[in-house]
Amino acid sequence: MSRLQVVSGKGGTGKTTVAAALALALATEGKRTLLVEVEGRQGIAQLFETEALPYEERKIAVAPDGGEVYALAIDPELALLDYLQMFYKMGGAGRALKKLGAIDFATTIAPGLRDVLLTGKACEAVRRKERSGRFVYDYVVMDAPPTGRITRFLNVNDEVAGLAKIGPIHNQAQAVMRVLKSPETAVHLVTLLEEMPVQETADGIAELRAARLPVGRVIVNMVRPALLDPADLELLGTVERSSVARALSSAGLGGARRGGHAERLVDPLLEQAREYAERYALEAEQRAVLEDLGLPLHELPLYADGVDLAALYQMARELRGQGVS
Repeated sequence: MSRLQVVSGKGGTGKTTVAAALALALATEGKRTLLVEVEGRQGIAQLFETEALPYEERKIAVAPDGGEVYALAIDPELALLDYLQMFYKMGGAGRALKKLGAIDFATTIAPGLRDVLLTGKACEAVRRKERSGRFVYDYVVMDAPPTGRITRFLNVNDEVAGLAKIGPIHNQAQAVMRVLKSPETAVHLVTLLEEMPVQETADGIAELRAARLPVGRVIVNMVRPALLDPADLELLGTVERSSVARALSSAGLGGARRGGHAERLVDPLLEQAREYAERYALEAEQRAVLEDLGLPLHELPLYADGVDLAALYQMARELRGQGVS
């Protein structure tokens, strides 16, 4: 399993939730995982029902078998201060620049610089070791930008390395790309069984492959439970209204004393069944498209009442049960 797990997906597919569940799944059996947020939305803090994350690595959960999940919300301004101190020993001068607003100005007018700092900080966590030589984190999971800009986000250091031919900026950019384009990294795409998210997933995978970035798995989120099996769906078109009415009456949902109440339920019930059959067929088509992409495919169920902390742990168990560990 790659040590840097990047999770992307079309907006609304639940990529942050999947990233959090993946971090928990990887942290089992005594492992230590760092869950990184780069978009400043504090979605991780909400999922784990904790206070807003600062720009520091903080333990937010304990996984089964004693594993630990840490989290970090990367602030581009503070990451730039780290960068200035690391390569130019500008600790005090960097803080003075921040007070003058220069740091905020630099990260705002140069979006590419923000991405360099965000990816660089995550890769630094991947490479960091203890004095014993052991990696500080067994895995780093990044809740990354949406599919539409994930390739440019991850590939920005390639562009920077080409612009800065020598010096620490060039060396840092190359070091980051060595991690991102190696087997140490896997980029996972989260989708739904709907046409637009599936198409965006396919397009995103093609872009990642063209940029020689390592694609990992496709995770289908919010999968509805199967209410009817294929054999029942095939019989749907042959069902007679009278048979349905009799079955409803036998179940105590009508009869003469209720003025044919069961009869009035038949049409709405058959309409719901037809709608379900149409949705089932559409989902089967989209699942086939995803299977043709040639990547490991995993599915997570829909939680009708929303995802709380208990559901998050259940999602982690689902992922482990499907071999994501």
